[in-house]
Amino acid sequence: MKLSWWGHATTTIDVDGTRLLTDPVLTYRLAHLRRRRGPVPVPAAGHCDAVLISHLHSDHLHLPSLRLVSPKATFVVPRGAARLISQVCGPSYGERCVEVTAGEKVRINDLDITAVPAHHDGRRHPWAALRAPALGYRVDGSPSVWFAGDTDLFEELNSQIGPVDLALVPVGGWGPNLGPGHLDPVRAAEAVQRVGARAAVPIHFGTFWPVGCDWLRPELFLPPGERFVTAMAELDPQVRVDLLEPGDTTEVLHA
Repeated sequence: MKLSWWGHATTTIDVDGTRLLTDPVLTYRLAHLRRRRGPVPVPAAGHCDAVLISHLHSDHLHLPSLRLVSPKATFVVPRGAARLISQVCGPSYGERCVEVTAGEKVRINDLDITAVPAHHDGRRHPWAALRAPALGYRVDGSPSVWFAGDTDLFEELNSQIGPVDLALVPVGGWGPNLGPGHLDPVRAAEAVQRVGARAAVPIHFGTFWPVGCDWLRPELFLPPGERFVTAMAELDPQVRVDLLEPGDTTEVLHA
């Protein structure tokens, strides 16, 4: 399996020729956020068989980026998200959506993808009436992958998700306040241990930052990745951690 990290929560999971794109943000700007590190993803980043959307927040369900992915790609989305996608992007985009809740499975080519729980706010924004359950996804290929989306620790992590070969785990954010429903580097290491992953790639850090705020709490921009490496080594040194930069690709072998 090849894993490419395009920054933030956007990755390409390439398993035996099936390409899954997670939470695509493929642009330089996202509202008040700008891409502070790494290049804008190349057009090939949008080539995929399916898009996995974890929840409605605009840094995960970025509607303009959906127009940059393969025109026949399936959108696997939390139940309730298709309405928003159809309203903003057009009915043809809504027709490509497969809505899921935790525990439901979707088959993309030869891959089984299971929606798994996440502990995170499912609203589009704090004042929105529209909401959908925040999810993660387990990809049962060789190797298996847990894409966490956005989440905090919760009791069922080990029983409902693991064990997996690779964890794509969020370790930070995009601003000076991480807020509830997120993992910091130490809790991210605990999450990886709970799901029994033998390898991990930290994501959701070191990419976007509010315009004009580079000076504001810079310790929350790049350091979460390095802190996660340290925390994981202290908690379980058997877990291999690949600390990537946006645009990097790594390879993960089946156990």
